[in-house]
Formats: sequence, structure tokens, C-alpha cells
Amino acid sequence: MKTCKYIGSLLFFSLFILTCKTVEMPIEPEAPPRGHLGPVFSVAFSPDGKQFISGSFDNTIKLWDTNTGREIRTFTGHTSGVNSVTFSHDGTKILSSGSYDRTIRLWDTDTGELINTFSGHTGLVTSVAFSPDDGQILSSASDNTVRLWDTNTGRTVRMFWGDLGMITSASFSPDGRQVIFSEQSESISNFSASIRLYETATGRESRTFSRYREGLYSVRFSPDGRQILFGSGDGSVKLWDTAAGRESRTLRGHSGWINSVCFSPDGRHILSGSGGYENTIKLWDAATGRVIRTFSGHTGWVISVTFSPDGSRILSGSRDTTIKLWDTATGSLIRTIGIEKP
Repeated sequence: MKTCKYIGSLLFFSLFILTCKTVEMPIEPEAPPRGHLGPVFSVAFSPDGKQFISGSFDNTIKLWDTNTGREIRTFTGHTSGVNSVTFSHDGTKILSSGSYDRTIRLWDTDTGELINTFSGHTGLVTSVAFSPDDGQILSSASDNTVRLWDTNTGRTVRMFWGDLGMITSASFSPDGRQVIFSEQSESISNFSASIRLYETATGRESRTFSRYREGLYSVRFSPDGRQILFGSGDGSVKLWDTAAGRESRTLRGHSGWINSVCFSPDGRHILSGSGGYENTIKLWDAATGRVIRTFSGHTGWVISVTFSPDGSRILSGSRDTTIKLWDTATGSLIRTIGIEKP
């Protein structure tokens, strides 16, 4: 009888230990950062590369930590999608353009406060840029104009006019003495597109580059200002000699139209992002026109691409609502911010 009690006690004690043993629950994987709720139209690195910004169709601008992917701040105020965002060269200010709200807004990077709102365009604002000294702002719109603004006063200094109907992209030359913009007609039956170059100080047109039958959505100067880069609706990336005004090279490899192009900070490489059914990013050798690497992963149009200030990383924004950070040298994906919505 005593033996039975002893065995019963051991059994109870064993069950007690099993019951009280700590059960390790499976660790849930960390959810990706929430990101934007709409297509990401524009991305840009801060001058030191430690932060980046994104503008989206969800009407917001978000500031992110590059190394961690953590959201630092959301800027709200636009009443429609944000087409273009950029940092001032000193990194203290953020410039953004609204789509159909037709405004340009200047923000304080550190506090998130709205500094000024620039109003005057009568069509959706397609791009914005700071002059090299940050003293002026350039904006393009679907109202067939490019406006030059005084950063401090918000006053329009000068206007440049297109002749086709819609300005899709505009930028300063590296020395700020010239302005270049791409334009295209709104007519499908008699479509035409061109690149136009103006003197910033006088407003005088220097040159109109050859007209094209395909859309032109992004135009940039090389870091030394000697070349002009733009992407075409036929999937090609074109280089023009600025002084001579002639095409120097055509880069072919994309099958979809080109939404965004840029030079690396040292001018040795070119980046292009495409739409259509391709949705890829290509890295090119600027001297030879050879494709170095193709970055695949977005499930929607790649709308904006840019290099980090040191050229080691690539940032892309897409219609799939995500932002992707890539390693330039290896092509590997470092981080995806947001949940893809094809």
C-alpha cells in the first residue's frame, strides 16, 4: 500500500513539473514597415545619405531612416497625390509638389513644420527641384509652364513656356545657369514630345532638341553638365551632348517605357526605372552604354529611382506602393518598405 502511494506521488510530481514547464511560443516574424497606402511616385536621399523621403499618391510625404528603415515622420497637408520630392542641398528643407492640388510646399526637415506654400500653377505639378545654392525653386506642370520661384519669398521670378501642352520633368544644370525640361502633347492622334533648354537668368531658349513620337517622362543633366539624359516611352534611354545639341548614345535594354533616369554622383553610371509589364531597374555604364545589372522585384511600375550620395545604394519607388533599397555593387535587395499591392 505504501509502495502504491509512493508511485502515485512520483506520478503526480512528474505531471506537476510538466504542467509548470515554460512553453516557448513561436516567435512571429517582424511585420514590414507599414509604408504608404498608395503608389510611391518619388524618392530622394538626404545629402548625407542617412535619411530618405518618399512622396505618394496617398497625399503624404514620409521621412525614413536609411539604415533601419524606420519611419521618422509623416508630412501631411497636400490634398492630392505627391508627384515629386527632394531635399535642399543643405538637408534642412524638404520640397514637395502636389498633383491636382496644384501647389508646391516647403517643409522643415527636423520639425516637420510647413514653411511656405507656393501657388500659381493651374495644372498638376509634375516635378520640383532646388537650385544649387537653394535660393530658387524650379517646378513643372501640366499647364505647359515651368516656374522659377524665390525660395524665401515664394514669389515667381520667371516663367518658361512649352509649346506642346504638358511639361513632364524639369531640372537645373549643375551650375544653375541653365534649365532643361521635357514636354509632350496631350493629343494622342497627333502626339509629339521634345526637350528644351533655357538660360536661367534671361529666360532665353538656347535649344530645342529633336522631337519624338514617344513620351518623355524624366530628364537630367550629368554631374559635369556636359550631357543630358532622358528616358523615352519606347523603352530607350538617350544621351545628348549639351553643347553640340546632338544625340551621342542610345541605351537599349528595357521593354517598357522609362519613368525615371539619373546619373550616379560620379557620372560613371546611369540608372533607369521602367513601367509597362517589365517593372525593372537597370544600371548602365555611362561610357559604353552597357547594361551592368538589372534589379527585379517590384510588381508594379518603377516610377522613381535615385542613387545615394556615395553611389553605394539605390532607392526605388513603385506603383506597387513599396520602396526598395538596393546594394549597387551586388544588386541584392537590402530592404523593402511597405506591403506590395500589385
